[in-house]
Amino acid sequence: MPQPDPAPSASRGSVDALDQPARGRIVDGEHRFPVRVYFEDTDLSGIVYHANYLRYMERARSDMLVRAGIDQRAHQEAGGGTYAVTALAIRYRAPARLDDALIIITQLQQIRAASVDIHQRVMLGAQILTEADVTAALVSPGGRPLRQPAAWVTAFLQVMGEMRSDQGK
Repeated sequence: MPQPDPAPSASRGSVDALDQPARGRIVDGEHRFPVRVYFEDTDLSGIVYHANYLRYMERARSDMLVRAGIDQRAHQEAGGGTYAVTALAIRYRAPARLDDALIIITQLQQIRAASVDIHQRVMLGAQILTEADVTAALVSPGGRPLRQPAAWVTAFLQVMGEMRSDQGK
């Protein structure tokens, strides 16, 4: 039998601080993002459909930008462009199944003038289910590469837990 919330909202249907989507966190140079596998994520065999791992990883990368203080939406709306995946290599090791509680671990590998290399792992406990190497490039609304703002490079270096002088060149 479902248990009632210990502190229900004052008015029915109102939204409070606890009613928020999943959020990740940055710990020791990596971003950790929780994902639960829902029925819609699975195929007829009961395992996660292969393309959904890409969705999980995209959500994690987007959340990492927010946690790092990068407002990609405002930058895009101001005409400054947005990130686009320009390369992707993925390896499926083991399947995720309905109701699995996964963690998507994102690590920044290299920062260049217009792009960033990212390694991501989909984990079930200590087991790697899927891993990918992703290159995301900042591109103009017309699709041309753009130099990443210096503040974003600094934010990425902080996420990585290091301030190496050779990054971002």
